[in-house]
Amino acid sequence: MLMTARNTVLTGILMMTLLALGACSSAPPRLSTENIAAILASPDRSDADRSNDARRKADRTLAFIDARPGMRVLDLGAGGGYTTELLARAVGPTGRVFAQLTPEDAKGNAGTRLADRLKTPAMRNAALRVHSYDNPVPPDVEAGSLDLVTYFFTYHDLGPNVDRARINQAVFRALKPGGRYVIADHSGRSGTGVSEFRTLHRVEEAFLRREVEAVGFRLIEEADFLRNPADPRDKIVFKPAQPNDEFVLKFVKPGGQ
Repeated sequence: MLMTARNTVLTGILMMTLLALGACSSAPPRLSTENIAAILASPDRSDADRSNDARRKADRTLAFIDARPGMRVLDLGAGGGYTTELLARAVGPTGRVFAQLTPEDAKGNAGTRLADRLKTPAMRNAALRVHSYDNPVPPDVEAGSLDLVTYFFTYHDLGPNVDRARINQAVFRALKPGGRYVIADHSGRSGTGVSEFRTLHRVEEAFLRREVEAVGFRLIEEADFLRNPADPRDKIVFKPAQPNDEFVLKFVKPGGQ
């Protein structure tokens, strides 16, 4: 009886181990340095995007975001689609990228540029979704179906009249357990919160982190490749006297492998 019970326990442990190994083996592989270099060197990329790569440190940004083939991704505040296209190339033909714009942005220059970009072959796996900041997740994105959400340099636009908790909660619901939420923005001075969203287009990093963690996310990684301690952070971010101090944060929805 003792041996039978012991064998049952060992069999259970073995099965759990095999299941865990199977889950790990089915996970899409991380893009290598060579993969990322090939994406950035794609001959069909525009000169404007290539110029933007240096300022955005695109190779390090893509490595940090860690979008992988087959992933389902939502790019909030997509603007003209620079980041959206990088994500579309990273997840490949088996992946899917949704680019969110507000109705106002969709009618403006950003919407025009994104619409033109979506006509290119590189964006066959991407689609525009027009929704307000208050309700940013498209209705055709089911709860718990996304692997990754990005929010690059537009979180600061969520000024004091926007329910940011509701937005972060919507992102939390849309992500799978273990899904990532990656945010980059222009760093504001300590104590300013989001009060300088319109004047300087900045947001206080600690303030943003508290807001995101308050809905259940956990910070797992932060990058320093866009940091500039010499930035006094008291001027508008457009045409700065020195490179802007910018933070990049990666949060996770707990519960994944």
